[in-house]
Amino acid sequence: MSATVAAGTSWPTERIRRLRGYAAAFGRVALIAVTVFLFATVLTFGLGALSGANPAAAVLGETATPEDIARMNHQFGLDLPLWQQYLNWLGNALQGDLGVSWFTTVPVTDSIRAALPVDLSIAGLALLLAVVFGVTGGVAAALSNGGVVDRTVTLLCSIVATMPPFVIGIGLIVLFSVQLEWLPSGGYVPISQSPVEWLRFAILPALALSVDAAGGLARQLRTSLVGALRENYATGAEMRGFSRRRVLFGHVLRNASGPALAVLGLAVPTIIGGAVIAEKLFNLPGIAQLALQSAEQGDVPVILGTLLVTVIVVLIASTVVNVIQTALNPVARRPRNPQGGTS
Repeated sequence: MSATVAAGTSWPTERIRRLRGYAAAFGRVALIAVTVFLFATVLTFGLGALSGANPAAAVLGETATPEDIARMNHQFGLDLPLWQQYLNWLGNALQGDLGVSWFTTVPVTDSIRAALPVDLSIAGLALLLAVVFGVTGGVAAALSNGGVVDRTVTLLCSIVATMPPFVIGIGLIVLFSVQLEWLPSGGYVPISQSPVEWLRFAILPALALSVDAAGGLARQLRTSLVGALRENYATGAEMRGFSRRRVLFGHVLRNASGPALAVLGLAVPTIIGGAVIAEKLFNLPGIAQLALQSAEQGDVPVILGTLLVTVIVVLIASTVVNVIQTALNPVARRPRNPQGGTS
């Protein structure tokens, strides 16, 4: 009876520990994201004030009278102290109101809603390519430990690690758009309009953003797999007649994927940050271009809105990676015995 009770109570305990692990992972990412967001938004407000620019005068033009400028400053809330402007914006943003553009009077949420799908589709495709190429390269290198494939993958990863995305992007344009004329060099077609055309326009910028992440993922996965294949459980499985390939895919890959997932999680902000260059290079109408144009104009509401949405996207993506990493951690899933160890 006691064994049955123990077996019955271990599952709730394990589930609670899993939930605690997920909550801890989310808490760590959220704390970092909130800290970065607050620092960046305060800095943006501060730099806007130090610049001495007058958005109302810029919007109204040279023919504006002081009364017109004062009226628009009041409309924008720019006649309030800086700290009050920031708190007002933050309070409205937490309720989903990001304000309107100073120069176009278009609601910031509408501009972001039109631009964000571009970035999400390109970044999503880039992550998918990074996972496919990274996992394939890492597994192939581990299976050929010390062989030709291993050395080739390691060399390629070392080369791409030294190349920034814009250099890779230019090379892809020269090869596939200019020389081979297979793919367009720029532009964008929504996936809802034509999935095939969307892929033709999205594949090059996604490749440019994915190469560095794929190289880092392959290197880390190869190192983890080679180390895990030397563990006692893997060696024992091979001695019992299992092939190395079966041991790798059946046991080792899941246990060794934690560090590789951590590398992938760190690649998410890099891919999103690289979208600024990719959008400029491939003429993509995404949120990075929106933020860049707003920064050139000094359109603070749009800058802050794009910053907020970018932080949220990074937070969600990093949380998903952390949750997957926690789920794949075998130690986190083992119920603890009454003495505090793992059973």
